[in-house]
Amino acid sequence: MRQMLLDLGAEKPQTLDTFVVGHNAELSQLLRRFSQYASGMPGERFVYLWGEAGAGKSHLLHALAAVPGARYIPAGADDSEYLFDEGTRLYLMDDCQLLSPDAQISAFALFNQVRENDALLVSAGDKPPAGLALREDLRTRLGWGLIYQLHGLTDDEKIAALTQAAQARGITLSPGVLPYLITHFRRDMRSLSSMLDALDQYSLETQRPITLPLLRSLLQLEGEPKSQ
Repeated sequence: MRQMLLDLGAEKPQTLDTFVVGHNAELSQLLRRFSQYASGMPGERFVYLWGEAGAGKSHLLHALAAVPGARYIPAGADDSEYLFDEGTRLYLMDDCQLLSPDAQISAFALFNQVRENDALLVSAGDKPPAGLALREDLRTRLGWGLIYQLHGLTDDEKIAALTQAAQARGITLSPGVLPYLITHFRRDMRSLSSMLDALDQYSLETQRPITLPLLRSLLQLEGEPKSQ
């Protein structure tokens, strides 16, 4: 059953449309402008995102990576991924707090090339630039442009988003299912959305409605500990 959940999560693309905005409306609008940069975008060229795990930083970077001419650069990427080229106009650096010493040198050079060539760069980390254990010149580059703290959703906002997703797909949920789910399962929206899909599939397989007993049964099959 666990493999089913992982497969379901992997099948769903991370897009700007599937990002639940919450209190991040200004950032969402800005990144939509970044996604349309090919038509010309004067103004700010650097954005840094920070926030707790599960807030949606990687979701947003992966969503932007689908734009033609964009490149996603994870923390463990080869140094060649940091090389600037004219065919790439949007660079997306994830998990900056994990950059190796060599990668920090490459990232520093990329920032300079992006600025010189009027390209765009969105980077993300778990802390504001000043709080990262990186070389000082790179911390300065990360703070060049706009800095946004990504605010996670409240429990009520998660329930509202999942309820809307269920209604859009014609999934009927008994009262109490979603409040129980967000307190007894992983709390990020990607995992919760995957579990909603799994519940729907499990309901069809067992010919049982989606009730609290069905959810508990699925969680037992998953072996999921209660969320802290």
